[in-house]
Amino acid sequence: MYLTKEAKSELFKKHGGKSENTGSTEGQIALFTHRINHLSGHLKNNHKDYNTERSLVKLVGKRRSLLDYMIKNDIVKYRELIKELGIRK
Repeated sequence: MYLTKEAKSELFKKHGGKSENTGSTEGQIALFTHRINHLSGHLKNNHKDYNTERSLVKLVGKRRSLLDYMIKNDIVKYRELIKELGIRK
């Protein structure tokens, strides 16, 4: 698998506060961003893989809805997170 258990817990520790806090909005956005970057790299080599393309579009939509939720609740954390993850807005 492209993301090991240790790497995932480190990702949640960095963005979610604790490695056990897998439900935090920041942690989920960071995980989705990692998966989106992985799938984008895959699609550069396999441009006819339409199932992966569909999965990528769905992931981007999920991340967008979580980012919209974050804008409503805490705009400061939102701005810090998109700067840290390098997400365009």
